Amino acid sequence: QVQPVESGGGSVQAGGSLRLSCEASAFKHTAYCMGWFRQAPGKEREEVATVDFDGTTTYAESVKGRFTVSRDNAKASLTLQMNSLSPEDTAMYYCAALRVCKEWGPDLPYNYWGQGTQVTVSS
Repeated sequence: QVQPVESGGGSVQAGGSLRLSCEASAFKHTAYCMGWFRQAPGKEREEVATVDFDGTTTYAESVKGRFTVSRDNAKASLTLQMNSLSPEDTAMYYCAALRVCKEWGPDLPYNYWGQGTQVTVSS
């Protein structure tokens, strides 16, 4: 299966934590970038955090200091630890495997997207 598979979404109150997981066995030991993206209703998809094959991480300014992304190349898995959640973090979260970290989009070639997992944060 080429498509990544996410898990771990849910509902939480503001200030709480959630941990998202992504399994992407098709990309085991590859040079693909892996990342988390999110899309809230009525808004465009945005980058949350990425981890390149060499371990280089990037974070959106809005999540720096609160979210931590990690990657296990041997298992081809990706996690996103989300702390101090706020209602503004409510969105569908997608895991993606990208040929290049900065070249992403739902319809671009060599981008592989999961089905998404919903995160809802209540105030």
